Amino acid sequence: MSDMTVNLALPYILPSQAQKHVTHNEALQLIDAVTQLTISAEASAAPEDPAEGACYLIGSGATGAWSGKDGRLAFRQDGAWIYILPRDGWRAYFAAVSRLRIFAAGVWSDLVPPPPASLPLLGLNASADAQNRLAVASPASLFNHEGHGHQLKVNKASAAETASLLFQSNWSGRAEMGLAGNDEFAIKVSGDGAAWETALAIAAGGIVKTPARPVARGALAAATTTPGNNTRTGFNALHVQQGGFSLGAAVPSGSGNRLTVPASGLYLLILSVSTVTSSAYGARLEANGSTALAAIAGVATTVASRQTAFGLAQLTAGDWLSILHTGTAQYKFGAGETEISAILL
Repeated sequence: MSDMTVNLALPYILPSQAQKHVTHNEALQLIDAVTQLTISAEASAAPEDPAEGACYLIGSGATGAWSGKDGRLAFRQDGAWIYILPRDGWRAYFAAVSRLRIFAAGVWSDLVPPPPASLPLLGLNASADAQNRLAVASPASLFNHEGHGHQLKVNKASAAETASLLFQSNWSGRAEMGLAGNDEFAIKVSGDGAAWETALAIAAGGIVKTPARPVARGALAAATTTPGNNTRTGFNALHVQQGGFSLGAAVPSGSGNRLTVPASGLYLLILSVSTVTSSAYGARLEANGSTALAAIAGVATTVASRQTAFGLAQLTAGDWLSILHTGTAQYKFGAGETEISAILL
């Protein structure tokens, strides 16, 4: 029979042994050291003032009192060091790094679940919950290929559900891209996280729609009139209206209302003029009653005609549009006659 136990090498109390309490106390010391093993830190030199009960993993190149004891555990008890050689399968909590590790083949390694593993919640430097079962707090996340390419898949149960990426600022939604409430790929934006606008939507056939893009087609009500020289006409009907275009105050020195620009940007502008008869005349699309954007010049004629001019201009939110008339002409107003169109490019 051996004088020691197989696993922990605890000394037996032998029948004829004197001072049996010494052997018993040595066994208790070892049990106290390795039970619920907690390693304070890894070091190559003994600390100057170690706490009673502290346990250290002796690193490579140990010096001083620990010289020649690389890889052993140093347990402080009764003002002295007890040195313990760990065995394969031992588990210890490394307090300095908050890790549970297992000893095997001379190395302490983090305890990880065996593959394949199914975890109900996983938080990486973050707290996961029932809604966010995977939570990651990190400066960046890397999804790399293995072999060739890599796909990130977001699935939903049905067309009415949502499969999307939501971008937030201080936990309030500002942009979303994906399949939200239908099977059209869409990009939506919000200024407050509550009211959302669809900036872009792509149908299954590849048709791209921009429902929030500022677009307008405006005219006066259908009529045939002759505006006075150096007077203006505005609009009282928007036959196409999208993206915030609206009718504002009455135009100065004329009839109709101003067309108010909703957003700053580069606009394509189209001015169309229909006349019944005319002397020499001019029609000019202007911004804010002064800046020319597109112009048409007509000659004297008794034949009905329709002319169109195009312009490209940088407009600012709040600018207003109207038509300045010079000379004399009998105009046909209404949709498809004398009108303007404005499109944010």
